[in-house]
Amino acid sequence: MIAFVSGPVAALAPTTAVVEVGGVGMAVHCTPNTIAGLRVGEHARLATSLVVREDSLTLYGFADDDERQVFELLQTASGVGPRLAQAMLGVHSPDALRLAVSTGDEKALTAVPGIGKKGAQKLLLELKDKLGSPLGSSGLVGQQRAVAAGPAPWTEQLAAALVGLGYASREAEEAVAAVTPQAEAALAETGSAPVPQLLRAALQTLNRAR
Repeated sequence: MIAFVSGPVAALAPTTAVVEVGGVGMAVHCTPNTIAGLRVGEHARLATSLVVREDSLTLYGFADDDERQVFELLQTASGVGPRLAQAMLGVHSPDALRLAVSTGDEKALTAVPGIGKKGAQKLLLELKDKLGSPLGSSGLVGQQRAVAAGPAPWTEQLAAALVGLGYASREAEEAVAAVTPQAEAALAETGSAPVPQLLRAALQTLNRAR
């Protein structure tokens, strides 16, 4: 198993980072949140999980070991593969997922693309005794209150991801403004803004503008 990769970031895409390790470029699939924290040319260390299939070897990367552990635990639930597990971590932090499962919050899980009401109910049952309690419940409540009083976190995540992909801050701000109606509609419907979908929409807006 490849537990982590460490080296300069050679390239970034919306869902993939290429990290140079010993002269070899390792393509690592990451969430937009993880991508947002990387910069081309700068050193990075990503916790990783290698998924082996008959026709492929896919490396998934995470900001820390806790995120990787949750990624692997999520896949112990029936019907959850690596892509869905990563989608769940793209929408929610590890502690937010622990909180959702421990409190039976269906709405939080259905905010993840690909998870419906029945799927959420099934996941809540299967994961209840696997993820454990939030590591920082009181801190999470404080973060939620701070979010209510400040800028929406999705705007910061999206802008950081676009800057990490090489766009100027002004371009990132304009792209965020362009997808804000889509984000607000999602927030009204599900209570969560799907950053991966918003990133794709923002990139389409930027490509049309160039």
